[in-house]
Amino acid sequence: MKIPRLTDTTLRDGSHAVSHNYSPEVIRSVVSKLDEARVPVIEVSHGAGLAGSTIQQGFSTHPEFDLIKTAVESTNHAKIASLFVPGIGTSEELRKAVDIGIGAIRIAVHCTEADVTEQYFELAKALGIEAVGFLMMSHTQGANVLAEQAKMMESYGADCVYIVDSAGALVPTGVRERVSALKEALSIEVGFHAHNNLGLSIGNSVAAYEEGADQIDGTLRGLGAGAGNTPTEVLVATLKKMDIDTGINLSILMDVAEEIVAPLMSAPIIIDRDNLSSGYAGVYNSFLLHVRHAAEKFGVNPSEIMEELGKRQAIAGQEDWILDVAVELAEKKDLKV
Repeated sequence: MKIPRLTDTTLRDGSHAVSHNYSPEVIRSVVSKLDEARVPVIEVSHGAGLAGSTIQQGFSTHPEFDLIKTAVESTNHAKIASLFVPGIGTSEELRKAVDIGIGAIRIAVHCTEADVTEQYFELAKALGIEAVGFLMMSHTQGANVLAEQAKMMESYGADCVYIVDSAGALVPTGVRERVSALKEALSIEVGFHAHNNLGLSIGNSVAAYEEGADQIDGTLRGLGAGAGNTPTEVLVATLKKMDIDTGINLSILMDVAEEIVAPLMSAPIIIDRDNLSSGYAGVYNSFLLHVRHAAEKFGVNPSEIMEELGKRQAIAGQEDWILDVAVELAEKKDLKV
């Protein structure tokens, strides 16, 4: 079976978990070590992608293009990738990131909105970089729907399309169905991006690999939105135990996870009530901090907000609903708002 290509997204998905507070020094340290360990792809950008530093998504402490430039200058082997969400980023930011030196763009949309990605895939290919499609919230749709969406991305020029478990809501059978459907439908590569709300990030990543996933994501220490991601160092160790040699130096990964990334964390990422509620209800993980703030402000339980957002099938870009739901719940309880 083909050895999967691993992408470490500590410096993108992990940005959510540190309130988009990465400094150039942290970027340089982490990228240099990941490069030394021979991680082939390193994703760097605001957690919400290029131009994500906004009042709605959370402001970055440092300009993201400075961070991307630092990452590009810190690699000798690895390809630097960035995330791009149409509607948050524009063609201008994509061109600028390519000018700085990224080698891949990961174009992310809700998993039924592939049709809005065409111009960005075409631009990425015209600019000469790798273009990867991200079907976010993939748990909300069946395998056949996802395969049709992925085929659209392939027709636009995608080199790979990912099943993205944005809420950490998938179980291994669901991962297998979805990855298998894309493998059957596409002639390009298929990837998988996990979150750990149900404690299944490693198991789901292995299930994806066993169904033929060509690319798999991870973050050091699992640092990421919500309950975090597949820990890159644990995934590499697990694959080694399965006699799958990714070519990545496990010792270096463990060291950078322990000595550089862990000190960045205000607390260990655990599957607490809020994270489990998010995964169980199927709510986008980047909503978590906003939900907690709204729950505290209006005196309601975060789990109740998650449950209602899950019923409404809220997707990325609908963060405004969080306050609406919190206010409605507070009013039902006759709490002062």
